Amino acid sequence: MNKSRYVGLFMVLAVLLTLVVGVQAQDMKVLHTGISMVGGDPESIDPNLNEASQGNQIIRTMYIGLTTQDEETGNVIPGIASDWTTSEDGLTWTFNIIPEIPWVRYNADSGEVEQVMDDEGNPRYVTAHDVVYSWQRVLDPETASTYAYVPAEFVVNGVEVTAGEAAPEDLAVAAIDDYTFEITSPVAASFATNIYGLWMVNPVPQWAIEECGDSWTEPDCIQGYGPFIMSDWSHDESITVVKNPFWPGTEYIPQASLDEVVFHLLDPQTQFAEYQAGTLDAINPPLEELDRIRADATMGQELYIGSSPCTYYIGINQEEAVVGESVHLRRALSLAVDRQSIVDNVTKGGQIPARWFARPGLAAAPTLETNPDTGIGYDPAMAQEELALALEELGVASAADIPTITLAYNDSSGHAAIMQAIQQMWTTELGIEVQLSAREPSTYFSSLSEAAPQLYRSGWCQDYPDADNFLRGVFYSQSQQNDPNFFNDDFDALVDQARAETDVEVRRDLYAQAEDILVNEQVGIIPIYWYTAVQMNKPYVERTFSVIGREALEDWDITQ
Repeated sequence: MNKSRYVGLFMVLAVLLTLVVGVQAQDMKVLHTGISMVGGDPESIDPNLNEASQGNQIIRTMYIGLTTQDEETGNVIPGIASDWTTSEDGLTWTFNIIPEIPWVRYNADSGEVEQVMDDEGNPRYVTAHDVVYSWQRVLDPETASTYAYVPAEFVVNGVEVTAGEAAPEDLAVAAIDDYTFEITSPVAASFATNIYGLWMVNPVPQWAIEECGDSWTEPDCIQGYGPFIMSDWSHDESITVVKNPFWPGTEYIPQASLDEVVFHLLDPQTQFAEYQAGTLDAINPPLEELDRIRADATMGQELYIGSSPCTYYIGINQEEAVVGESVHLRRALSLAVDRQSIVDNVTKGGQIPARWFARPGLAAAPTLETNPDTGIGYDPAMAQEELALALEELGVASAADIPTITLAYNDSSGHAAIMQAIQQMWTTELGIEVQLSAREPSTYFSSLSEAAPQLYRSGWCQDYPDADNFLRGVFYSQSQQNDPNFFNDDFDALVDQARAETDVEVRRDLYAQAEDILVNEQVGIIPIYWYTAVQMNKPYVERTFSVIGREALEDWDITQ
Protein backbone atom coordinates (compact mmCIF):
# COMPACT_ATOMS: atom_id res chain seq x y z
CA MET A 1 0.00 0.00 0.00
CA ASN A 2 1.33 3.41 -0.97
CA LYS A 3 0.37 5.41 2.12
CA SER A 4 1.89 8.60 0.75
CA ARG A 5 -0.41 8.39 -2.24
CA TYR A 6 -3.52 8.21 -0.06
CA VAL A 7 -2.26 10.96 2.21
CA GLY A 8 -1.69 13.09 -0.88
CA LEU A 9 -5.19 12.39 -2.17
CA PHE A 10 -6.61 13.22 1.26
CA MET A 11 -4.76 16.55 1.30
CA VAL A 12 -6.03 17.42 -2.19
CA LEU A 13 -9.60 16.59 -1.14
CA ALA A 14 -9.17 18.64 2.03
CA VAL A 15 -7.97 21.66 0.03
CA LEU A 16 -10.87 21.28 -2.41
CA LEU A 17 -13.31 21.01 0.47
CA THR A 18 -11.85 24.12 2.07
CA LEU A 19 -12.23 25.99 -1.20
CA VAL A 20 -15.84 24.85 -1.57
CA VAL A 21 -16.69 25.83 2.01
CA GLY A 22 -14.92 29.14 1.48
CA VAL A 23 -16.93 29.84 -1.65
CA GLN A 24 -20.14 28.95 0.20
CA ALA A 25 -19.21 31.28 3.06
CA GLN A 26 -18.50 34.09 0.62
CA ASP A 27 -21.85 33.46 -1.08
CA MET A 28 -23.73 33.85 2.21
CA LYS A 29 -25.78 37.03 2.14
CA VAL A 30 -25.38 38.56 5.59
CA LEU A 31 -26.80 41.98 6.43
CA HIS A 32 -25.34 43.89 9.38
CA THR A 33 -27.82 46.56 10.41
CA GLY A 34 -28.40 49.08 13.18
CA ILE A 35 -31.68 50.49 11.84
CA SER A 36 -34.27 50.87 14.63
CA MET A 37 -31.72 49.66 17.19
CA VAL A 38 -30.46 51.48 20.28
CA GLY A 39 -27.62 50.77 22.66
CA GLY A 40 -28.44 47.65 24.68
CA ASP A 41 -31.01 44.89 24.55
CA PRO A 42 -34.63 45.44 23.55
CA GLU A 43 -36.88 45.33 26.62
CA SER A 44 -38.70 42.36 25.08
CA ILE A 45 -39.03 40.39 21.87
CA ASP A 46 -42.07 38.52 23.17
CA PRO A 47 -44.84 39.65 20.77
CA ASN A 48 -47.38 39.75 23.61
CA LEU A 49 -45.14 41.97 25.77
CA ASN A 50 -43.16 44.23 23.46
CA GLU A 51 -44.01 47.95 23.35
CA ALA A 52 -41.01 49.54 21.61
CA SER A 53 -39.92 49.86 17.99
CA GLN A 54 -36.56 48.12 18.57
CA GLY A 55 -38.20 44.90 19.71
CA ASN A 56 -40.92 45.23 17.10
CA GLN A 57 -38.41 45.28 14.25
CA ILE A 58 -36.91 41.99 15.43
CA ILE A 59 -40.32 40.44 16.08
CA ARG A 60 -41.40 41.32 12.51
CA THR A 61 -38.75 39.00 11.09
CA MET A 62 -40.06 35.93 12.96
CA TYR A 63 -43.79 36.46 13.43
CA ILE A 64 -46.35 37.63 10.88
CA GLY A 65 -49.90 38.60 11.79
CA LEU A 66 -53.15 37.59 10.16
CA THR A 67 -52.72 40.82 8.25
CA THR A 68 -49.78 43.18 7.98
CA GLN A 69 -48.89 46.51 6.39
CA ASP A 70 -47.11 46.93 3.08
CA GLU A 71 -43.91 48.71 4.11
CA GLU A 72 -43.85 50.94 1.02
CA THR A 73 -47.51 52.01 0.90
CA GLY A 74 -48.79 51.47 4.43
CA ASN A 75 -51.80 49.58 3.05
CA VAL A 76 -53.13 46.52 4.85
CA ILE A 77 -52.18 43.28 3.07
CA PRO A 78 -52.60 39.58 3.84
CA GLY A 79 -50.17 38.09 6.34
CA ILE A 80 -50.67 34.49 7.40
CA ALA A 81 -54.34 34.83 6.48
CA SER A 82 -54.99 34.36 2.77
CA ASP A 83 -58.29 36.26 2.96
CA TRP A 84 -61.05 37.31 5.33
CA THR A 85 -64.72 38.25 5.49
CA THR A 86 -66.87 40.33 7.81
CA SER A 87 -70.49 40.17 8.84
CA GLU A 88 -73.03 42.73 7.62
CA ASP A 89 -72.85 44.66 10.88
CA GLY A 90 -69.03 44.81 10.64
CA LEU A 91 -68.57 43.11 14.02
CA THR A 92 -67.60 39.50 13.27
CA TRP A 93 -64.48 38.78 11.25
CA THR A 94 -63.46 35.43 9.83
CA PHE A 95 -59.86 34.84 8.72
CA ASN A 96 -58.69 31.93 6.58
CA ILE A 97 -55.16 30.99 7.58
CA ILE A 98 -52.71 29.64 5.00
CA PRO A 99 -52.48 25.88 5.75
CA GLU A 100 -49.34 24.15 6.97
CA ILE A 101 -47.01 27.04 7.77
CA PRO A 102 -44.48 25.19 9.95
CA TRP A 103 -43.23 26.29 13.35
CA VAL A 104 -39.42 26.22 13.26
CA ARG A 105 -36.41 26.55 15.52
CA TYR A 106 -32.69 26.98 14.96
CA ASN A 107 -30.59 23.96 15.94
CA ALA A 108 -27.26 25.32 17.17
CA ASP A 109 -25.68 21.86 17.06
CA SER A 110 -26.40 21.27 13.37
CA GLY A 111 -26.42 24.92 12.34
CA GLU A 112 -29.71 24.30 10.55
CA VAL A 113 -33.28 25.56 10.80
CA GLU A 114 -35.60 22.67 11.52
CA GLN A 115 -39.31 22.09 11.86
CA VAL A 116 -40.78 21.79 15.34
CA MET A 117 -42.44 18.45 16.07
CA ASP A 118 -45.26 17.66 18.49
CA ASP A 119 -45.19 14.88 21.06
CA GLU A 120 -46.22 12.35 18.42
CA GLY A 121 -43.45 13.33 16.01
CA ASN A 122 -45.67 15.31 13.65
CA PRO A 123 -44.79 18.81 12.39
CA ARG A 124 -46.42 21.67 14.28
CA TYR A 125 -48.18 24.12 11.98
CA VAL A 126 -49.48 27.64 12.71
CA THR A 127 -53.18 27.23 13.40
CA ALA A 128 -56.19 29.22 14.51
CA HIS A 129 -55.68 27.68 17.97
CA ASP A 130 -52.32 29.51 18.19
CA VAL A 131 -54.07 32.78 17.40
CA VAL A 132 -56.70 32.12 20.07
CA TYR A 133 -53.96 31.36 22.61
CA SER A 134 -52.13 34.60 21.78
CA TRP A 135 -55.29 36.68 22.25
CA GLN A 136 -56.02 35.01 25.57
CA ARG A 137 -52.44 35.38 26.78
CA VAL A 138 -51.97 39.03 25.85
CA LEU A 139 -55.26 40.10 27.50
CA ASP A 140 -54.77 38.00 30.62
CA PRO A 141 -53.90 40.48 33.42
CA GLU A 142 -51.29 38.02 34.71
CA THR A 143 -49.30 38.53 31.51
CA ALA A 144 -49.08 42.25 32.33
CA SER A 145 -48.87 43.40 28.73
CA THR A 146 -48.70 47.18 28.51
CA TYR A 147 -50.19 47.01 25.00
CA ALA A 148 -53.17 44.84 25.95
CA TYR A 149 -55.46 47.87 25.96
CA VAL A 150 -55.23 48.17 22.14
CA PRO A 151 -56.66 44.79 21.08
CA ALA A 152 -58.88 44.64 24.19
CA GLU A 153 -61.31 47.17 22.74
CA PHE A 154 -61.75 45.18 19.52
CA VAL A 155 -62.95 41.88 20.95
CA VAL A 156 -66.09 41.19 22.96
CA ASN A 157 -65.21 40.89 26.68
CA GLY A 158 -61.71 42.20 26.01
CA VAL A 159 -61.92 45.15 28.40
CA GLU A 160 -63.49 42.95 31.05
CA VAL A 161 -60.71 40.37 30.76
CA THR A 162 -57.93 42.95 31.10
CA ALA A 163 -59.72 44.36 34.16
CA GLY A 164 -59.87 40.92 35.75
CA GLU A 165 -63.67 40.88 35.55
CA ALA A 166 -63.85 37.97 33.09
CA ALA A 167 -61.70 34.97 32.23
CA PRO A 168 -59.51 34.89 29.08
CA GLU A 169 -61.68 32.00 27.87
CA ASP A 170 -64.63 34.43 27.74
CA LEU A 171 -63.08 36.36 24.85
CA ALA A 172 -65.09 36.21 21.61
CA VAL A 173 -62.30 34.47 19.72
CA ALA A 174 -62.65 31.00 18.26
CA ALA A 175 -60.88 28.40 16.14
CA ILE A 176 -63.68 27.26 13.85
CA ASP A 177 -61.22 24.65 12.60
CA ASP A 178 -57.43 24.44 12.40
CA TYR A 179 -57.20 27.14 9.73
CA THR A 180 -60.26 29.33 10.36
CA PHE A 181 -60.13 32.01 13.06
CA GLU A 182 -63.17 34.05 14.08
CA ILE A 183 -63.33 37.15 16.26
CA THR A 184 -66.25 39.35 17.27
CA SER A 185 -65.79 43.01 18.15
CA PRO A 186 -68.09 45.21 20.23
CA VAL A 187 -67.51 48.07 17.77
CA ALA A 188 -67.32 48.37 13.99
CA ALA A 189 -64.16 50.19 12.94
CA SER A 190 -62.83 50.90 9.47
CA PHE A 191 -59.31 49.97 10.59
CA ALA A 192 -60.20 46.66 12.26
CA THR A 193 -58.16 44.61 9.77
CA ASN A 194 -55.07 46.50 10.94
CA ILE A 195 -55.85 45.78 14.60
CA TYR A 196 -56.18 42.04 14.01
CA GLY A 197 -52.72 41.95 12.45
CA LEU A 198 -50.84 43.82 15.19
CA TRP A 199 -47.73 42.14 16.61
CA MET A 200 -49.11 41.73 20.14
CA VAL A 201 -51.74 39.24 18.88
CA ASN A 202 -49.46 37.33 16.48
CA PRO A 203 -49.46 33.57 17.07
CA VAL A 204 -46.99 32.48 19.75
CA PRO A 205 -45.91 28.90 20.67
CA GLN A 206 -47.88 27.87 23.77
CA TRP A 207 -45.83 24.68 24.29
CA ALA A 208 -42.50 26.56 24.25
CA ILE A 209 -43.81 29.25 26.61
CA GLU A 210 -45.08 26.63 29.04
CA GLU A 211 -41.77 24.77 28.90
CA CYS A 212 -39.35 27.69 29.15
CA GLY A 213 -41.38 30.38 30.93
CA ASP A 214 -40.03 33.92 30.73
CA SER A 215 -36.88 32.71 28.96
CA TRP A 216 -38.79 31.29 25.97
CA THR A 217 -37.41 34.05 23.72
CA GLU A 218 -33.81 32.98 24.30
CA PRO A 219 -32.13 31.24 21.31
CA ASP A 220 -32.23 27.77 22.84
CA CYS A 221 -36.02 27.87 23.20
CA ILE A 222 -37.48 30.40 20.78
CA GLN A 223 -39.69 29.15 17.97
CA GLY A 224 -41.22 31.11 15.11
CA TYR A 225 -42.61 30.75 11.63
CA GLY A 226 -41.83 33.94 9.70
CA PRO A 227 -39.21 34.63 7.01
CA PHE A 228 -36.40 34.43 9.64
CA ILE A 229 -35.74 32.73 12.97
CA MET A 230 -33.32 33.74 15.73
CA SER A 231 -30.02 31.88 15.88
CA ASP A 232 -28.08 33.97 18.42
CA TRP A 233 -28.56 36.64 21.06
CA SER A 234 -25.34 38.10 22.39
CA HIS A 235 -26.96 40.20 25.06
CA ASP A 236 -26.44 43.97 24.80
CA GLU A 237 -24.39 43.42 21.64
CA SER A 238 -26.35 41.79 18.82
CA ILE A 239 -29.25 39.59 17.79
CA THR A 240 -28.90 37.34 14.74
CA VAL A 241 -31.72 35.86 12.69
CA VAL A 242 -31.27 33.40 9.84
CA LYS A 243 -33.41 32.62 6.83
CA ASN A 244 -36.29 30.23 7.47
CA PRO A 245 -36.40 27.89 4.44
CA PHE A 246 -39.78 26.57 5.61
CA TRP A 247 -41.54 29.94 5.29
CA PRO A 248 -43.75 29.21 2.24
CA GLY A 249 -43.47 32.65 0.70
CA THR A 250 -46.59 34.45 -0.46
CA GLU A 251 -47.49 37.07 -3.03
CA TYR A 252 -47.06 39.70 -0.33
CA ILE A 253 -44.34 38.25 1.92
CA PRO A 254 -41.75 36.32 -0.10
CA GLN A 255 -39.05 33.99 1.09
CA ALA A 256 -36.03 35.97 2.24
CA SER A 257 -33.15 36.64 -0.14
CA LEU A 258 -30.81 37.31 2.77
CA ASP A 259 -29.33 34.30 4.54
CA GLU A 260 -28.72 36.11 7.79
CA VAL A 261 -29.42 39.46 9.46
CA VAL A 262 -27.35 40.68 12.39
CA PHE A 263 -29.00 43.44 14.41
CA HIS A 264 -26.28 45.44 16.16
CA LEU A 265 -27.54 46.95 19.43
CA LEU A 266 -25.72 50.26 19.14
CA ASP A 267 -26.48 53.95 19.53
CA PRO A 268 -26.32 56.07 16.33
CA GLN A 269 -22.82 57.46 16.96
CA THR A 270 -21.37 53.96 17.35
CA GLN A 271 -23.39 52.75 14.37
CA PHE A 272 -21.88 55.57 12.30
CA ALA A 273 -18.34 54.67 13.32
CA GLU A 274 -18.94 51.00 12.43
CA TYR A 275 -20.55 52.00 9.13
CA GLN A 276 -17.49 54.06 8.20
CA ALA A 277 -15.27 51.13 9.16
CA GLY A 278 -17.25 48.90 6.82
CA THR A 279 -18.67 46.57 9.49
CA LEU A 280 -22.28 47.80 9.24
CA ASP A 281 -24.30 47.86 6.02
CA ALA A 282 -27.32 49.94 7.09
CA ILE A 283 -27.74 52.41 9.95
CA ASN A 284 -29.62 55.31 11.47
CA PRO A 285 -26.90 57.99 11.33
CA PRO A 286 -26.61 60.48 14.19
CA LEU A 287 -28.43 63.70 13.38
CA GLU A 288 -25.44 65.76 14.46
CA GLU A 289 -23.40 64.22 11.60
CA LEU A 290 -25.83 65.04 8.78
CA ASP A 291 -23.97 68.16 7.58
CA ARG A 292 -20.75 66.16 7.35
CA ILE A 293 -22.51 63.27 5.60
CA ARG A 294 -24.14 65.52 3.01
CA ALA A 295 -20.82 67.23 2.30
CA ASP A 296 -19.08 63.91 1.62
CA ALA A 297 -19.31 62.81 -2.02
CA THR A 298 -19.65 59.13 -1.13
CA MET A 299 -21.69 59.24 2.08
CA GLY A 300 -24.03 61.84 0.65
CA GLN A 301 -25.09 59.35 -2.01
CA GLU A 302 -25.77 56.72 0.67
CA LEU A 303 -28.04 58.95 2.77
CA TYR A 304 -31.80 58.42 2.60
CA ILE A 305 -34.44 60.73 4.06
CA GLY A 306 -38.05 59.67 3.69
CA SER A 307 -41.42 59.71 5.39
CA SER A 308 -41.89 58.33 8.88
CA PRO A 309 -45.27 58.07 10.68
CA CYS A 310 -44.02 59.36 14.03
CA THR A 311 -44.28 62.44 16.26
CA TYR A 312 -41.57 63.76 18.59
CA TYR A 313 -42.93 65.49 21.68
CA ILE A 314 -42.41 66.46 25.29
CA GLY A 315 -44.90 64.93 27.71
CA ILE A 316 -46.06 66.92 30.72
CA ASN A 317 -47.07 64.93 33.78
CA GLN A 318 -50.34 66.57 34.83
CA GLU A 319 -49.98 65.22 38.37
CA GLU A 320 -46.47 66.49 39.06
CA ALA A 321 -45.67 69.62 41.06
CA VAL A 322 -45.36 72.99 39.31
CA VAL A 323 -46.10 71.90 35.73
CA GLY A 324 -49.25 70.11 36.84
CA GLU A 325 -50.40 73.15 38.83
CA SER A 326 -50.47 75.74 36.04
CA VAL A 327 -51.91 75.36 32.55
CA HIS A 328 -50.54 78.83 31.77
CA LEU A 329 -47.00 77.64 32.57
CA ARG A 330 -47.46 74.59 30.35
CA ARG A 331 -48.77 76.78 27.54
CA ALA A 332 -45.92 79.31 27.97
CA LEU A 333 -43.35 76.51 27.69
CA SER A 334 -44.94 75.25 24.47
CA LEU A 335 -45.24 78.70 22.90
CA ALA A 336 -41.56 79.40 23.66
CA VAL A 337 -40.27 76.43 21.61
CA ASP A 338 -39.04 77.50 18.17
CA ARG A 339 -39.71 74.25 16.35
CA GLN A 340 -38.53 75.54 12.99
CA SER A 341 -35.16 76.41 14.50
CA ILE A 342 -34.86 72.90 15.93
CA VAL A 343 -35.46 71.15 12.60
CA ASP A 344 -33.29 73.66 10.70
CA ASN A 345 -30.36 73.86 13.08
CA VAL A 346 -30.38 70.75 15.26
CA THR A 347 -32.04 67.74 13.60
CA LYS A 348 -31.45 68.85 9.96
CA GLY A 349 -33.18 65.77 8.56
CA GLY A 350 -36.15 67.36 6.82
CA GLN A 351 -38.40 67.01 9.86
CA ILE A 352 -41.59 69.10 9.92
CA PRO A 353 -42.40 71.38 12.88
CA ALA A 354 -45.36 69.76 14.64
CA ARG A 355 -48.41 71.80 15.61
CA TRP A 356 -50.31 68.83 17.05
CA PHE A 357 -49.88 65.14 17.83
CA ALA A 358 -51.42 62.88 15.13
CA ARG A 359 -49.02 62.90 12.22
CA PRO A 360 -50.53 64.21 8.95
CA GLY A 361 -50.90 61.35 6.49
CA LEU A 362 -52.68 59.07 8.92
CA ALA A 363 -56.31 58.34 8.06
CA ALA A 364 -58.56 61.17 9.34
CA ALA A 365 -55.66 63.12 10.88
CA PRO A 366 -55.67 66.92 10.46
CA THR A 367 -53.25 68.28 7.87
CA LEU A 368 -51.58 71.65 7.49
CA GLU A 369 -53.74 72.21 4.39
CA THR A 370 -57.11 71.19 5.85
CA ASN A 371 -56.50 72.61 9.33
CA PRO A 372 -54.02 75.50 9.09
CA ASP A 373 -55.21 77.07 12.36
CA THR A 374 -55.22 73.90 14.46
CA GLY A 375 -52.62 73.34 17.15
CA ILE A 376 -49.87 75.45 18.64
CA GLY A 377 -46.64 77.01 17.43
CA TYR A 378 -43.82 79.37 18.33
CA ASP A 379 -45.12 82.72 19.63
CA PRO A 380 -42.73 84.43 22.08
CA ALA A 381 -45.06 87.39 22.73
CA MET A 382 -47.95 85.14 23.69
CA ALA A 383 -45.53 83.00 25.71
CA GLN A 384 -44.73 86.07 27.82
CA GLU A 385 -48.44 86.72 28.37
CA GLU A 386 -48.97 83.16 29.49
CA LEU A 387 -45.93 83.34 31.75
CA ALA A 388 -47.40 86.38 33.53
CA LEU A 389 -50.61 84.46 34.16
CA ALA A 390 -48.57 81.45 35.32
CA LEU A 391 -46.67 83.51 37.90
CA GLU A 392 -49.98 84.72 39.30
CA GLU A 393 -51.37 81.19 39.26
CA LEU A 394 -48.33 79.79 41.08
CA GLY A 395 -48.14 82.71 43.51
CA VAL A 396 -44.54 83.70 42.72
CA ALA A 397 -43.06 87.05 41.78
CA SER A 398 -40.81 86.10 38.87
CA ALA A 399 -39.66 83.23 36.68
CA ALA A 400 -36.59 82.90 38.90
CA ASP A 401 -38.90 81.96 41.77
CA ILE A 402 -40.47 79.01 39.94
CA PRO A 403 -39.39 75.79 41.69
CA THR A 404 -37.02 73.50 39.80
CA ILE A 405 -38.45 71.76 36.74
CA THR A 406 -36.83 68.60 35.38
CA LEU A 407 -36.85 67.47 31.74
CA ALA A 408 -35.90 63.80 31.27
CA TYR A 409 -34.80 62.13 28.05
CA ASN A 410 -33.36 58.82 26.88
CA ASP A 411 -29.63 59.31 26.64
CA SER A 412 -28.96 58.24 23.08
CA SER A 413 -27.37 60.24 20.30
CA GLY A 414 -29.40 63.18 19.06
CA HIS A 415 -31.85 63.64 21.93
CA ALA A 416 -29.37 65.52 24.12
CA ALA A 417 -28.83 68.23 21.49
CA ILE A 418 -32.58 68.69 21.02
CA MET A 419 -33.21 68.87 24.77
CA GLN A 420 -30.37 71.37 25.23
CA ALA A 421 -31.80 73.57 22.47
CA ILE A 422 -35.25 73.56 24.11
CA GLN A 423 -33.71 74.21 27.53
CA GLN A 424 -31.93 77.26 26.10
CA MET A 425 -35.13 78.54 24.47
CA TRP A 426 -36.95 78.43 27.80
CA THR A 427 -34.13 80.31 29.48
CA THR A 428 -33.92 82.92 26.71
CA GLU A 429 -37.64 83.47 26.12
CA LEU A 430 -39.03 82.97 29.63
CA GLY A 431 -36.13 83.18 32.06
CA ILE A 432 -37.03 79.70 33.34
CA GLU A 433 -34.25 77.33 34.30
CA VAL A 434 -34.98 73.69 33.53
CA GLN A 435 -32.73 70.87 34.68
CA LEU A 436 -31.99 68.09 32.17
CA SER A 437 -31.97 64.45 33.27
CA ALA A 438 -30.37 61.89 30.95
CA ARG A 439 -31.66 58.34 31.47
CA GLU A 440 -30.65 54.83 30.42
CA PRO A 441 -32.17 54.29 26.94
CA SER A 442 -32.88 50.56 27.16
CA THR A 443 -35.26 50.95 30.13
CA TYR A 444 -36.40 54.50 29.50
CA PHE A 445 -39.95 53.90 28.26
CA SER A 446 -40.81 51.30 30.89
CA SER A 447 -39.66 53.81 33.51
CA LEU A 448 -42.10 56.36 32.11
CA SER A 449 -44.95 53.88 32.51
CA GLU A 450 -44.01 53.40 36.15
CA ALA A 451 -43.65 57.09 37.01
CA ALA A 452 -43.29 59.88 34.47
CA PRO A 453 -41.20 62.89 35.57
CA GLN A 454 -42.41 66.49 35.30
CA LEU A 455 -41.35 66.83 31.66
CA TYR A 456 -40.05 64.03 29.49
CA ARG A 457 -39.01 63.46 25.90
CA SER A 458 -41.09 60.93 24.00
CA GLY A 459 -42.18 59.86 20.55
CA TRP A 460 -45.02 57.86 19.08
CA CYS A 461 -45.08 55.89 15.83
CA GLN A 462 -48.10 54.35 14.19
CA ASP A 463 -49.17 50.84 15.08
CA TYR A 464 -51.99 51.16 12.54
CA PRO A 465 -52.36 54.06 10.08
CA ASP A 466 -55.25 55.95 11.66
CA ALA A 467 -55.45 59.02 13.88
CA ASP A 468 -57.29 56.82 16.40
CA ASN A 469 -53.97 55.10 17.13
CA PHE A 470 -52.42 58.40 18.22
CA LEU A 471 -55.17 60.29 19.99
CA ARG A 472 -57.41 57.66 21.50
CA GLY A 473 -54.61 55.12 21.64
CA VAL A 474 -52.27 57.26 23.73
CA PHE A 475 -54.17 60.01 25.54
CA TYR A 476 -57.58 58.48 26.18
CA SER A 477 -58.16 58.52 29.93
CA GLN A 478 -58.04 54.69 30.17
CA SER A 479 -55.03 54.18 27.89
CA GLN A 480 -52.10 52.29 29.38
CA GLN A 481 -49.81 54.55 27.31
CA ASN A 482 -51.17 57.70 28.96
CA ASP A 483 -47.92 58.48 30.78
CA PRO A 484 -48.68 62.20 31.35
CA ASN A 485 -51.94 61.34 33.19
CA PHE A 486 -53.92 63.45 30.76
CA PHE A 487 -57.62 63.26 31.66
CA ASN A 488 -60.29 65.27 29.87
CA ASP A 489 -63.91 64.19 29.45
CA ASP A 490 -64.45 66.33 26.35
CA PHE A 491 -61.36 64.85 24.73
CA ASP A 492 -62.56 61.32 25.50
CA ALA A 493 -65.99 62.04 24.04
CA LEU A 494 -64.51 63.44 20.81
CA VAL A 495 -62.19 60.50 20.15
CA ASP A 496 -64.95 58.03 21.03
CA GLN A 497 -67.23 59.74 18.50
CA ALA A 498 -64.48 59.83 15.87
CA ARG A 499 -63.82 56.09 16.22
CA ALA A 500 -67.48 55.26 15.52
CA GLU A 501 -67.87 57.78 12.66
CA THR A 502 -67.50 56.58 9.06
CA ASP A 503 -67.20 59.93 7.24
CA VAL A 504 -63.49 60.77 6.99
CA GLU A 505 -63.97 64.54 6.98
CA VAL A 506 -66.26 64.43 10.00
CA ARG A 507 -63.65 62.30 11.77
CA ARG A 508 -60.89 64.76 10.83
CA ASP A 509 -62.87 67.66 12.34
CA LEU A 510 -63.46 65.71 15.55
CA TYR A 511 -59.75 64.88 15.83
CA ALA A 512 -58.85 68.53 15.20
CA GLN A 513 -61.06 69.53 18.13
CA ALA A 514 -59.44 66.86 20.28
CA GLU A 515 -55.96 68.09 19.28
CA ASP A 516 -56.78 71.61 20.42
CA ILE A 517 -57.75 70.28 23.84
CA LEU A 518 -54.54 68.23 24.03
CA VAL A 519 -52.02 70.87 22.91
CA ASN A 520 -53.80 74.19 23.55
CA GLU A 521 -56.59 74.04 26.09
CA GLN A 522 -55.15 71.66 28.67
CA VAL A 523 -51.60 71.32 27.25
CA GLY A 524 -50.87 67.70 27.98
CA ILE A 525 -47.89 67.62 25.61
CA ILE A 526 -45.59 69.94 23.70
CA PRO A 527 -45.42 68.71 20.08
CA ILE A 528 -41.95 69.28 18.61
CA TYR A 529 -41.70 67.77 15.12
CA TRP A 530 -43.04 65.12 12.78
CA TYR A 531 -40.30 62.62 12.03
CA THR A 532 -38.59 61.67 8.84
CA ALA A 533 -36.78 58.36 8.28
CA VAL A 534 -33.05 59.14 8.25
CA GLN A 535 -30.97 56.15 7.18
CA MET A 536 -27.81 55.18 5.36
CA ASN A 537 -27.00 51.99 3.49
CA LYS A 538 -24.13 50.76 1.37
CA PRO A 539 -24.64 50.72 -2.42
CA TYR A 540 -24.67 46.92 -2.53
CA VAL A 541 -27.76 46.78 -0.30
CA GLU A 542 -30.84 46.35 -2.48
CA ARG A 543 -33.85 47.30 -0.40
CA THR A 544 -37.30 48.75 0.04
CA PHE A 545 -37.86 51.97 1.97
CA SER A 546 -40.50 51.70 4.65
CA VAL A 547 -43.11 54.36 5.42
CA ILE A 548 -44.44 52.50 8.47
CA GLY A 549 -41.40 52.52 10.76
CA ARG A 550 -40.64 48.79 10.39
CA GLU A 551 -38.46 47.26 7.70
CA ALA A 552 -39.61 44.14 5.80
CA LEU A 553 -36.16 42.58 5.59
CA GLU A 554 -37.38 39.65 3.52
CA ASP A 555 -37.58 42.19 0.69
CA TRP A 556 -33.91 43.18 1.07
CA ASP A 557 -30.92 41.70 -0.74
CA ILE A 558 -27.15 42.07 -1.03
CA THR A 559 -25.91 42.31 -4.59
CA GLN A 560 -22.13 42.24 -4.23
